[in-house]
Amino acid sequence: MRKKKKGLGLQTTQIIALGFVILILTGTILLMLPISTVERTVTPAIDALFTATTSSCVTGLVTVVTGQHWSLFGQLVILMMIQLGGLGVVSFTTVLLMIAGQRIHLKQRMLIQEAYGFDTLKGMVRMVRKMLKGTLIVEGIGALLYMFVCIPRFGLLRGIWVSVFTSVSAFCNAGMDLFGDNSLMDYVGHPLVNIVTMALIVIGGLGFVVWWDVLAMIRRVRREKMGIGMSVRRMSLHSKLVLTVTGCLIVGGALIIFALEHNNPGTMGHLTTGQKIWASIFQSVTLRTAGFASINQGALRTGSVLLGCVFMFIGGSPGGTAGGVKTVTVTLLAVAVISMVQSREDVEMGRRRIPMDTVLKGACIILIQAMFLLISIFALSCIESDMYLIDIMYEVFSALGTVGLTRGVTPAFSLAGKLVLIASMYFGRLGPITMALVMNVKAGKKKIHRQLPEGKIFV
Repeated sequence: MRKKKKGLGLQTTQIIALGFVILILTGTILLMLPISTVERTVTPAIDALFTATTSSCVTGLVTVVTGQHWSLFGQLVILMMIQLGGLGVVSFTTVLLMIAGQRIHLKQRMLIQEAYGFDTLKGMVRMVRKMLKGTLIVEGIGALLYMFVCIPRFGLLRGIWVSVFTSVSAFCNAGMDLFGDNSLMDYVGHPLVNIVTMALIVIGGLGFVVWWDVLAMIRRVRREKMGIGMSVRRMSLHSKLVLTVTGCLIVGGALIIFALEHNNPGTMGHLTTGQKIWASIFQSVTLRTAGFASINQGALRTGSVLLGCVFMFIGGSPGGTAGGVKTVTVTLLAVAVISMVQSREDVEMGRRRIPMDTVLKGACIILIQAMFLLISIFALSCIESDMYLIDIMYEVFSALGTVGLTRGVTPAFSLAGKLVLIASMYFGRLGPITMALVMNVKAGKKKIHRQLPEGKIFV
């Protein structure tokens, strides 16, 4: 009788988590090399680890200025980690297997499904191929448009490199740039920079499933001569929900930020009316896990900071490059609350009944994320006792939501404080449910169903 070979027995979520750990550690080693810095010196391990984590987890928080500290080699390492972290280690592994002519087995397909939250294993390889093709096209267009601004400022070769780096960073919602300390503040009223950056952020954060649904809608209108209204109605409930919520958050956020900051001398008070409008819209978009800054985040009023924390907590949409608990999750829980208040038996959205296990999963995501937020804020407030709580909150929400916006206090954190932020970035990139399953050693075992008598509790 042949004995079965015993492997590591890792579940799909654990393999994904391990993939990010390997990527982070590899990046840390490469960034510690003297060739990775402009001054050809060894970067301290904590700064290299922090940069590798923020790049792989597409966060954008930094302890050293990206465009000044890192050499071309170091920037290339960072860019590769952003691309791998944004699209997922699993996707690139799948592509390498396809290039090598290897068959994609069920295990790899399950990894892809888990990484992107797909509801089926059918056509998984084709999906990955379409994702990578679409990503390269969008990033390429973004880089070409950035060149109109970057080449006149930095010269031909440097301008091309800055354009490519910024495009990839924006699409992957990393928020890292090579413009210096001011990020995109010098372009606060520049239409091209604002439009291209916001478009890349939004497109990357929508999710690939929404991409295909929108493209299918456009094809129906062009080829089948179908009316726009009818074509929109044929879109999936998920896509319609993502687009609606995203639009509402962008518009609503921009209006609130404009109202709060238009006369703040530290942020928008010195800008023209047109620049204030651009800055408000950009701030509303970038808060949703992007991390680029066109106004001084350290000078924001308390109301704007709290709004920013809410937006960073929500994040982008499922299946995209953005972080956070996702727009769909928050909307689902809000609808569930309304359904309960109205004494409805089922949770309904768009004339469709939502399964209760989906509602419970959404509740778990928000609860776990909120618990980790509280733990991280408490830990940092104890470690960095001389800092304001509002600044600590902003950094933690930014790290856990993989946003990257900062009030300028991240470099001042102690070793322990930086380690807390590193853990937050890693947790935020994997997501609450994935992390819970990673830590659950019984996740791969058969579920136990028990019929117990009903108990009553008061809530």
